[in-house]
Amino acid sequence: MIRLRPKLLSTVVLLAALATGLVRVDAAGRPDFGTWRDGVWPEAKSFGVSRKTFDAAFAGVVPDETLPDLEKPEAAAEASKGQAEFTRPPQAYVSEKWIARLAAEGRRLAVRHGTILENIERRFGVPAPVVLAIWGRETAYGSHSAGHDAIRALATQAYMGRRADMFRGELLYALKMLEDGVVERSKFRTSWAGAFGLTQFMPSEYEKLAVDFDGDGKRDIWSVPDALASAANQLKSKGWISTQPWGYEVTFSDKVTCAEDGPQRVRPLRDWLDRGVRRVAGSQFPRAALDYNVFPFSPGGGMGPTFLATENFLVFKRYNMSDLYALFVGHLADRIAGSGRFVKSWGDIRQLPSRQIQTIQTILRSEGYQIEKIDGRIGPNTRSQIGQYQLRAGLRVTCWPSQSLLGAMQARKQATGRR
Repeated sequence: MIRLRPKLLSTVVLLAALATGLVRVDAAGRPDFGTWRDGVWPEAKSFGVSRKTFDAAFAGVVPDETLPDLEKPEAAAEASKGQAEFTRPPQAYVSEKWIARLAAEGRRLAVRHGTILENIERRFGVPAPVVLAIWGRETAYGSHSAGHDAIRALATQAYMGRRADMFRGELLYALKMLEDGVVERSKFRTSWAGAFGLTQFMPSEYEKLAVDFDGDGKRDIWSVPDALASAANQLKSKGWISTQPWGYEVTFSDKVTCAEDGPQRVRPLRDWLDRGVRRVAGSQFPRAALDYNVFPFSPGGGMGPTFLATENFLVFKRYNMSDLYALFVGHLADRIAGSGRFVKSWGDIRQLPSRQIQTIQTILRSEGYQIEKIDGRIGPNTRSQIGQYQLRAGLRVTCWPSQSLLGAMQARKQATGRR
């Protein structure tokens, strides 16, 4: 007898259903939601989920097409891309008013939970301000309530999301949490992406990294000790270096521009000093920092604060993939620890619609620039490649997608095509 793996079995079941002609598919070739849900059952069973738990979890669940990051018709998809880390300009996301308020509350919480935080740092090597900054950014220290039903959010993303395979796995872990009694079905509330608890864990991360820090026999990341310790454990697992900060605000030189943005330019800090990079406000780097491996980070291109970022900045990005998230958490941690606001202010940085950013990325790729993804997002690679283009085209180097840049690129492309 041939035994099929659960995921392969679910695929076979789906194909058989489609072959009967009884299952309708949409413009993207997806089966109806009920057929898709039934195809998840063999995998859920292999995760140790009972049929009773599975059916109860999906009772009344239909896709939530208002969520961000879904595969939808172009106009609707543009409207659904609401993830703030990728749709707001840096000065709006890293809001000074919001940072200052969270920092003040973080300092109060550092006193209130001092013993817990000291023990967490002793065990995991992650400083109290960093753990508090994660808590502050994720749920404003628990004051923000999760707005989505966990199974509906995860099932929607697994059914029609841009990262469907990843979310399918998260859905299975969430079902296993219900099976194990970690949380009641009616109380399982998450973000639109399925993250939950004070420090916003995904279900797979809960399974692998959540910690019972208060010793009550439960890994309860809705409680302060377990949530903060679990966040520290996750940072440690992602490579946190206890002896280093996340980065330093710096001024670039005429030899270093935002066109060198990104971790692929990593080198020892002393090398950047040799090229004229300096710490802001005349501050000096600690002697030990001269051997840190760092890279230029220009979240606003050439129009805002600039930094040399360490490996710990990338650790923040492994917690949440956004540059601006990592900057927010790192800066908030510094502010909780007593540092001041950024020295350089943000310029009037505008965010283009995703489709126009995609057009810029497409033109760059067509001209041989190393654009990894045509995704409409402004990451370090897109910023650096824009900077390289501007340098070669004799344009002002901003490393930022703008209407004027798009117009210049299109005019240059048309002129080249007429030759």
